[in-house]
Amino acid sequence: MKPNQPSLPSRAGAAAALGLAMVVLCGLAPTLWSAEPKTDTVAPAKAPAKKLTGAELYAINCNRCHAERYPTEFTSSQWTTIMLEMRVRANLPAKQSQKILKYLQEDAGGN
Repeated sequence: MKPNQPSLPSRAGAAAALGLAMVVLCGLAPTLWSAEPKTDTVAPAKAPAKKLTGAELYAINCNRCHAERYPTEFTSSQWTTIMLEMRVRANLPAKQSQKILKYLQEDAGGN
């Protein structure tokens, strides 16, 4: 061997290192690539969704596009007509629009 030339590992040493690496990888492989989910962690339970009132739904949905109108500004039948159009424009689910309409009609002005 020439001076200042790095020595190459012997074949026996390289084979031993390769063998050790294979043993380690084979031992870890089941845990690294396991398709089974971990069972030691538990997902937190979801809290039940809060049911919003008609007033809350009105404030959330109607204020997105325009200033809030007071329920007393229109009659009960006018609110019915208004809600028919606004339900489509705001893409409101039927149950939500019914709650909003009920809220508006409770304090509606006039007849």
